[in-house]
Amino acid sequence: MPKHRIYTTSVASVYPHYISKAEKKGRTRAEVDEIIRWLTGHDQASLEDVLAQKTTFEDFFAQAPAMNPARSQITGTICGVRVEQVEEPIMREIRYLDKLIDELAKGRPMARILRR
Repeated sequence: MPKHRIYTTSVASVYPHYISKAEKKGRTRAEVDEIIRWLTGHDQASLEDVLAQKTTFEDFFAQAPAMNPARSQITGTICGVRVEQVEEPIMREIRYLDKLIDELAKGRPMARILRR
């Protein structure tokens, strides 16, 4: 099965869109970073390294320090697809991130977004 194009897209090329989506709704880059760190186990320095190195989404998730086990609590739809039903592991991780950023832009409190 061919890889999705998004797998070979760099996280750094999509990251500004995450920031823009959040900021349009009065949220911050710091909150976007907090979400990404919560999901992947990166600290701020390693996240910035990943962005600087233009790491692909496939490598970003495959090499994440510690994917958060609570991510399985992320449910709902993104782009018309239920995230909990996405079968391909990398695509599911991408959709988890998309869903968290979407929740941020919708004004949800960080504690709820981070499943606390």
